[in-house]
Amino acid sequence: MDDDKEGPKTIGWLRAILSAVAIVVVAIAVLVYGSNAVLTMHGKTRSSLVGIVAPLFFVFVIALAWALRQLQRRNII
Repeated sequence: MDDDKEGPKTIGWLRAILSAVAIVVVAIAVLVYGSNAVLTMHGKTRSSLVGIVAPLFFVFVIALAWALRQLQRRNII
């Protein structure tokens, strides 16, 4: 049994709070403003824009979840 292995690293409260705020800001920017930017494109009908934005929103959610998992794996958050 190896005694020199370290357990998972812990982060302090300040870093945890700052990380959470940064994650929420990025999530809002990507999910809300990114979807809104696509919705406000000119020259498209409303139904075609909704057809584009609905799947794109779920792609954004999956990408955000993947990015969070990568940060967690590297012990950044």
